[in-house]
Amino acid sequence: MQLVVENAAKMEELGEKLAGLLKSQDIVYLTGDLGVGKTTLVRGIARGLGYEGKVTSPTFTLMNIYEGKFPIFHFDFYRLDEESELKDLGLEDYLGKEGIALVEWAKGSSLFLPEEALFINITLVDDDYEKGRLVSFKACGKKYEEKLKELKNLAGFSR
Repeated sequence: MQLVVENAAKMEELGEKLAGLLKSQDIVYLTGDLGVGKTTLVRGIARGLGYEGKVTSPTFTLMNIYEGKFPIFHFDFYRLDEESELKDLGLEDYLGKEGIALVEWAKGSSLFLPEEALFINITLVDDDYEKGRLVSFKACGKKYEEKLKELKNLAGFSR
């Protein structure tokens, strides 16, 4: 499934709608170039889950935790070079906990990242910041396939 999102406000709105479909222990992987809107989407998800504080990319801290309806574990693996660093981070301790994991810059097929997840890739439309973002969704696993079906049915986001 793909959507064109015109601006940052619409990206946050998409995140809020997506938040309504997420349940504890869900995992969402976000990929895309720098500045395309990954953290903006996370901000919308956090707002949709009741978190009203500041949402920033954890590029240097590797993880931020936001308290909403349930904990939101926001990871950013941009600065990680080796897969062993994921193990050192204790990632598996967070993925099985109450809460959801939102992972920016999830690298390929990591041994430490579950395959069953919702994958979201964000790119520029025609390589032009002014034309908006193309948001592509891929579901791996039955529960995420169901979430994509629900997202398609939400008003304003069916294409």
